[in-house]
Amino acid sequence: MTAFDAAAATSTSTGFRTATEIGHTELGPRPLPPLAEQRAATGLSSVDTVLDNGLRVVAVHAPAVPMVELRLRIPFAGTDPLHAARAEVLAATILTGTRRRDRVAIDTDLALVGGELDAGVDPERLSISGNALASGFDTLLDVLADVLTGATYAEEEVGGERGRLVERIAVARSQPSVIAREALQRHRYGDHPFTREMPEAADVATVRAEEVRELHAAGVLPRGSVLVLVGDIEPAEAVARLGSALSVWSDEREAVVLPDLPHVTGGDVLFVPRAGAVQSQLRLTAQAVARTDPRYPALQLANLAFGGYFSSRLVENIREGKGYTYHARSSVEFTPSGATLLVESDTASEVTAPALLETRYELARLGVVPPTESEVDSVRQYAIGSLLIATASQSGLASQLAALVSLGLNVDWLVEHPARLARVTAEQIAEAALEFFSPTRYTGVIVGDAEQLPLLRSLGGVISS
Repeated sequence: MTAFDAAAATSTSTGFRTATEIGHTELGPRPLPPLAEQRAATGLSSVDTVLDNGLRVVAVHAPAVPMVELRLRIPFAGTDPLHAARAEVLAATILTGTRRRDRVAIDTDLALVGGELDAGVDPERLSISGNALASGFDTLLDVLADVLTGATYAEEEVGGERGRLVERIAVARSQPSVIAREALQRHRYGDHPFTREMPEAADVATVRAEEVRELHAAGVLPRGSVLVLVGDIEPAEAVARLGSALSVWSDEREAVVLPDLPHVTGGDVLFVPRAGAVQSQLRLTAQAVARTDPRYPALQLANLAFGGYFSSRLVENIREGKGYTYHARSSVEFTPSGATLLVESDTASEVTAPALLETRYELARLGVVPPTESEVDSVRQYAIGSLLIATASQSGLASQLAALVSLGLNVDWLVEHPARLARVTAEQIAEAALEFFSPTRYTGVIVGDAEQLPLLRSLGGVISS
C-alpha cells in the first residue's frame, strides 16, 4: 500500500479528507492557483513634520487593529573608546526608573494600556520601540517623555544590568559568527567607531552610574532624531498630542551622528586563524549603493538572484548542489553613508577552499551569464511580495518607516517602491550584476582552522593576519 492509499484508507475510516487527498486528483497533484495581483498600500494618510524641539515626526493612519506602534531613533555616536560600553549600559537601564516612576511603575503603567517599551543601541543610534492600545496612547507618550527627561539610572539598577551584560557579552564573544563579524568590520573600516558593535566585557564592567547619567544628558537629544507613529490614530491629532507630551524634551544641541565610512574596496581576503575550528566562516563584502540611487532596485533584484533567497544561485550551488554549507546568503547592508553587499556562509573546515572557489565562480557567473527571464520574474515576485508582507502589519510598517526616515526618506518612497521594482528590466539587472558582483570588487575575511590556509592561498587573493 502506498502512502497515498494509506492516507485515503485512514480518511475513509474517519470521515475526513486528509491534506494529501485534498491536494490530489485522479490525474495527479492538484495545480496551484496563480498568484493574485500584488498590490502596494496606497492612500496612506500621514503627517511628516518637525516639532519645535527639532524632532522629526512621521505619523501614519493604519487602523487595522486598535493599536499604536512607536519607533524613536536617536543618533548616538561617540568616538571615545569607552562610548560603546557606556551606551550599552544606558540602553539596558534607561527603562529601569525615573524621578516619577520606578521600574515596576513603568511596567505597570504600560501594562494597563496593553503596552510595552524596549530600548537598544548600536554604533549609530539609540532606539526606543514600543506599542500600546490606541486608547492608551497618552499613557505611552507620558512614559516615553518621563524616560527621555527623567531617567535616574539608580546605582543598584546599573549594577545589576551591568553584571548581566558582562555575562552575555562574554558568551557572545565565544561564538564563531561574532568573531567573524568583528574581524570583517575591522577589515572593512579599521578603527572607525562604526566597528564597535559589541563592547568589551571588561569595559562594561567599569561603567559607573554617573557616567551613564552624563551620557544621557549629552546624547539623548531630540534635534536630529526621528519618531514614527503607526496605528489607529489620526495623524495630525497624534502629532499634536506628541508635541505636547514631548515639549519638556528640548535642547539646542544636535544629536551626534557618525562620521562617514570609508568606501569598501576590493582586495585580498584576510584569513583569521581559529585553532581547532571544525567550521569556517566566509564573509565577502563590496561597496553598494544606497536606496536613493536609481540603480538600487536593479541591485536589489540582482542580489536576490545571486544569494538573497532560498532559490538563488549561490544556495543552489554550495548548499543544494554540493552540500558545502547549510547557511549561505547574500544581503544589502545599509550604513550611515551608503550600503555594502555581504556574502556569508559557514562551511565544514575541509571544504572551505572549494566553497570559496564556488562563491567566486557564482559572483563572476552572475555578470557573465545574467539572470534569465524566469529568474527575473521569480526575484521580482519575491521582492515585491516580501515588502508587502513586511509592511502589512502596523509593527512591520513602523519598523520599515523608521529605517527609511532615518535616511531622510518618507512614506511615499515606501509606497512607490513596489512599482520601481516592477519597472526594472532584465537588462538593468544584467548591468547591476556586471557592475556590483564582479569578484575583483570584493574583499572579506575567513575565520577557520589554520590547516586550511595552504589550500586557500592556492586559490589566490587570500592572506593571513
